[in-house]
Amino acid sequence: MRCYLSISITMFGFFVSHGQYTDQINSNRPGASIGAFSVGKNVVQFEGGSEVRTYKHRSYNNSKVNASLLFLSIRYGLLSEKIELTYDGIYQFDKLDNLLINPSVESKRQGFLNNFLGIKYLVYDPFKKEREVNVYSWKANNGFKLRDLIPAVSLTLGGNFILEKESPFPYGNVFDELRAPLFFGIPRDDSIEPSFTGKAILATQSHFFGRWVLVTNFIYNRISSDFPEFSYILSLTHTINEKWSTYIETQNFSSDLYKDQIFRTGAAYLFSDDLQFEATLGFNTKNSPSIFFFNVGASYRLDFHKDVDPEVKLEEKLMKKEERMYMKGAKKAQKADKKRNKKARKKPKND
Repeated sequence: MRCYLSISITMFGFFVSHGQYTDQINSNRPGASIGAFSVGKNVVQFEGGSEVRTYKHRSYNNSKVNASLLFLSIRYGLLSEKIELTYDGIYQFDKLDNLLINPSVESKRQGFLNNFLGIKYLVYDPFKKEREVNVYSWKANNGFKLRDLIPAVSLTLGGNFILEKESPFPYGNVFDELRAPLFFGIPRDDSIEPSFTGKAILATQSHFFGRWVLVTNFIYNRISSDFPEFSYILSLTHTINEKWSTYIETQNFSSDLYKDQIFRTGAAYLFSDDLQFEATLGFNTKNSPSIFFFNVGASYRLDFHKDVDPEVKLEEKLMKKEERMYMKGAKKAQKADKKRNKKARKKPKND
């Protein structure tokens, strides 16, 4: 999920016509989904936070994990308004309380839960053409229209990197070491995650009623591993006013190792055009393990974006076209002159 406060406010009157850049920050936080749009060409954006999370696993005699997590995403608008280079990392510090034995044993661990680098490309932008503002009708500008259901669509492709020699959380499983002992010193297949796996995200984003944004993500993760994972995310954001927005979100995971449904809700506050604060809490629907978490964070951007007047851009395009036509004509004329000169230099043949 993200706070679409800036986009929603902009869309309250009209749609921005070219590109995804907005005057106010457009963050993927709070939540887990990503929007279809990039941050904008030459914009560098940092999105980070910290989280307190507890796990409790009924199948392991209610063994617990108390964890602290650090989140960092770095987004850069590369080459054009449609392309974004993204890094997304999650690092976890935790304490595992093993209740399978008596007395219980505590162990401290740390490592990456996520380390992803990828590129996002905006495949389709329904807001590319500006919608005219009806100055006489609020309803005309903010009422529901069927075309609002047509979403923007983006595709993100990249890879997960395992930097540790032996990850304490293979495939994101924080209870991995309790599953089963080593068999003659040979680790299980699901205890060894490849150092590199692929990841693909299809994201859609729809705006309607002026203040609502619906985002969907379809994620195919750990491609080429023994245990690929499919998940989807549904996020609904509501802009309350120029400063505040709220959201609800659900995420489903499905793989041969893990299946779960997670729910999140939270709020974001726009402190300035380039700075946003947010908080979220979430839980899942099972007890193997049960999960509860609380997250706070902020998003900040360095805005090096340069607006280009569409009329100036069109004029430059026409000038370049005229220049190409002129050069093409000049080359043809030069070629014709060479032919004439060649013929003139030829001596007439004697009869």
